[in-house]
Amino acid sequence: MSKIVAEQLVEMLVEAGVKRVYAVTGDSLNYFNDAIRRDGRIKWIHVRHEEVGAYAAAAEAELDGFAVCAGSCGPGHVHLINGLYDAHRSHIPLLAIASTINTSEMGMDYFQETNTIKLFDDCSCYNQMIMTAEQAPRIIQTAIQHALGKKGVAVIGLPGDVSELEAVQSNISTQYFYCNPVIRPSDSELQLLAKTINESFKITLFCGIGAEKAHDQVVELSKHIKAPVGYSFRGKMSIQPDNPNEIGMTGLLGQPSAYHSMHESDLVLLLGTDFPYDKFMPVDNKIIQIDTSSERLGRRANLYMGLCGDVSDTIEALLPLVETKTDDSFLQAQLKLYSTVKENMNTYIADNGGEDNIQPEYVAHIIDKLADQNAIFTVDTGMTCVWGARFIKGTGARKMLGSFNHGSMANAMPMAIGAALAHPEKQVIAMCGDGGLSMLMGDLATVNQYKIPIKIIVFNNRALGMVKLEMEVIGLPDNETDMINPDFGMIAQAMGFQGVNVHRPEEVEGAIKDAFLHDGPVLLNIFTNPNSLAMPPKVEWKQVLGMAKSMTRLMLGGKMEEVLDTIKSNYKHLKEGL
Repeated sequence: MSKIVAEQLVEMLVEAGVKRVYAVTGDSLNYFNDAIRRDGRIKWIHVRHEEVGAYAAAAEAELDGFAVCAGSCGPGHVHLINGLYDAHRSHIPLLAIASTINTSEMGMDYFQETNTIKLFDDCSCYNQMIMTAEQAPRIIQTAIQHALGKKGVAVIGLPGDVSELEAVQSNISTQYFYCNPVIRPSDSELQLLAKTINESFKITLFCGIGAEKAHDQVVELSKHIKAPVGYSFRGKMSIQPDNPNEIGMTGLLGQPSAYHSMHESDLVLLLGTDFPYDKFMPVDNKIIQIDTSSERLGRRANLYMGLCGDVSDTIEALLPLVETKTDDSFLQAQLKLYSTVKENMNTYIADNGGEDNIQPEYVAHIIDKLADQNAIFTVDTGMTCVWGARFIKGTGARKMLGSFNHGSMANAMPMAIGAALAHPEKQVIAMCGDGGLSMLMGDLATVNQYKIPIKIIVFNNRALGMVKLEMEVIGLPDNETDMINPDFGMIAQAMGFQGVNVHRPEEVEGAIKDAFLHDGPVLLNIFTNPNSLAMPPKVEWKQVLGMAKSMTRLMLGGKMEEVLDTIKSNYKHLKEGL
């Protein structure tokens, strides 16, 4: 019996190294599902919501280089969209199979009909519909190669009737090419770059995810030119460890040290970063940006030079041209400031809060202290991002995944699913907000169904904490940010695995230690202080004024107790931000 298109698709996915497909099955996906079952080399992961499948696949792809998710016609593949936006904006190689209605019904406003080309056009680097069996192998191969080559999302529209057509062999390549070219600026550009560095006294390196594989080169350059090294959130896990000149992060989640160093420098080198917060960028010094994608150059800062190059390749070619600096006074000053910043952060750890008001900084510190040296962390967008950014340390083997570019809520638990299935040998810790977990809570059932041993730690502050902060700094009293939550511990138990509520600070360390030792999934529902706020490294007067206005409005509205709690919880931040 000849094979059908669905079987051909499975064979080509196996050839690409795919181990799992994250999806909810049904109607137009059924032949694909059955082909996976009969082949046996790919595991179908039955998530409860396709958005979870997209995030899980994105996590696997970020860790291992490629992954696949799928959604059935209409609502099924529409649910993928948020996770696909996140993956595409994070430059993650991902294939989405958007099965759809039969070709004979297209254009007739048929039940569950959508236009996949229009739908996925803004969140993909390749987006085509397979309409004939002859097209199938060519589109599949091209889609996968686009995802790998352009590091983005490729979408295949697959009508249900096409998936059951008899497959046609093609003479195109059925193998995939994982290219790793050497990319660096031209010799003349390198000479000018070296000249600029040699003529500059105070230099700061600021690294992003594009410098992930250039840790050793960055550290060597830093030592050579006596430059402090800051980093973005996505760059932290790879740049922070074994780096004697690191000075932390800047940006909304960062610390004053990196912000200060960048603004005091004569020259700032942006290495593999597309750091989006231009308000934190200096404006009165020379900035040179190096990135493999030249279209990103200059869109965040006024550049002195913009260079196309891989960070590792570029630094290796640059080092022989750069003079060794002997004056390290600027570097030492920045390291001294960073040391003070870290000392100030320890005050959050020492003051661990009270009953149902546990300081979230303390919780993050204990997670960092007890977690494995090669643990994988996932963080929800919002306040848990702040605590993860500031208190989870890079070791060189740890990874941290989050919705850092798209900024979506609810990503931590789904990403943990994908990370743990791809790497069962590693500890996977999901740092969830109560708002984020509530959005996609149904997939706790998926965690139990596949016995995925993730550790879900809920920072339950009974509020949309980041939104509350956003409102207060612009002078608005927070409104409708409070959350009346269910008992997350009991919900985990109802789903079939261990759930624990943690109300007092003295319970935190024991509960986290027990969770990490437990052979299976655990959810810790930790009641954190809802009035713990995170001040950014750059505190503007209008933000202070805005906070004062919002506090006044709360007092006039009779919420004096909340005002006092906020002031008491955050007086330390005022010291840090000055």
